Amino acid sequence: MSERDTPRIIPVLDQRGYGLALPPVMPPLQANGHVQDTRGRPLRDLRISVTDRCNFRCNYCMPKDIFDKDYAYLPHASLLSFEEITRLARQFVALGVQKIRLTGGEPLLRKNLEKLIEQLAVLRTLQGQPLDITLTTNGSLLARKAQSLRDAGLQRVTVSLDGLDDAVFRSMNDVDFPVADVLEGIDVARQVGLGANGGLKVNMVVKRGTNEQQILPMARHFKGTGTVLRFIEYMDVGATNGWRMDEVLPSAELVQRINAEWPLLALEPCAPGETAQRWGYADAAGQHDGAAGEIGVISSVTRAFCGDCNRARLSTEGKLYLCLFAAQGYDLKPLLRGEASDADIASVLGRIWQGRSDRYSELRSSLAPDTGSARRRVEMSYIGG
Repeated sequence: MSERDTPRIIPVLDQRGYGLALPPVMPPLQANGHVQDTRGRPLRDLRISVTDRCNFRCNYCMPKDIFDKDYAYLPHASLLSFEEITRLARQFVALGVQKIRLTGGEPLLRKNLEKLIEQLAVLRTLQGQPLDITLTTNGSLLARKAQSLRDAGLQRVTVSLDGLDDAVFRSMNDVDFPVADVLEGIDVARQVGLGANGGLKVNMVVKRGTNEQQILPMARHFKGTGTVLRFIEYMDVGATNGWRMDEVLPSAELVQRINAEWPLLALEPCAPGETAQRWGYADAAGQHDGAAGEIGVISSVTRAFCGDCNRARLSTEGKLYLCLFAAQGYDLKPLLRGEASDADIASVLGRIWQGRSDRYSELRSSLAPDTGSARRRVEMSYIGG
């Protein structure tokens, strides 16, 4: 029996009620921006989920048969307030965070999100620089929200778009949402300045047998527009998407397909810990054609990048996850709603990071696919991608 013929068993386990024990506050940890984990990795990137809700039902993230009309989302009282998020963010910045990405679910469903962006935009890194504040969205509400987001202080935006063919796109989002509305959102974001200096990115999750025929049309559409298109290998995040290795299209094969149409050349990473490998379109002389731009490939299945991962993730109700593939997080809400001082919170966060040893992608091939730990991985829709 082939892997495709094997029945899919999708365990449903709500990790929102589970939390790891927090380390003690004492002795205090000095928040000086130099905290490192057990593998010497600094903390530079914080991804904040502001809602567990989404208006799409993409089968690789929030399949409709699990996230149906009866699914119990978190009540509003359980969500971190904008003030609580900002307070935590300030302590993360003291530990070295320089970039904050707002995510979801679909973050633009969180009412008055602009107010949170305004609060975060005031924060400064330890070097006195503004934070790099960005947001990932499915683009469905972007056209109407782009200007207010930009005015609030958002600098960049990443739009998830898994194909240009309307039938394919509607099938993948599984709510019959038209691709034209997402493309309009991308155009408006560019017009209001969210695309300045390569700040506008488009992410395409490639699932073999589903949307791989959209690779070249997507590359053709965004080539030369200043928008960076990034292709993401279909990942084994959570348990509800029924992931299988035979549905992964390796990035190396994808690059070969595009290179056959438009010659590519490898580019240097933009920054340490960058998840995407950069490939530039080559001109006739074999040099990078800046006007044509570049693509990126995120090879989280076939090429592990755990070695310099500097990202932490905060769930919408205040759990800190140290890996996208983690099973449990640290519940920070008691600190926020108790008597802990800012120094106490920074100390706890620092000690959590110092104990971090996560490297799931490096270990994936050696793990049994049906082990309990594999089934308990947190859902991507809960902590963001």
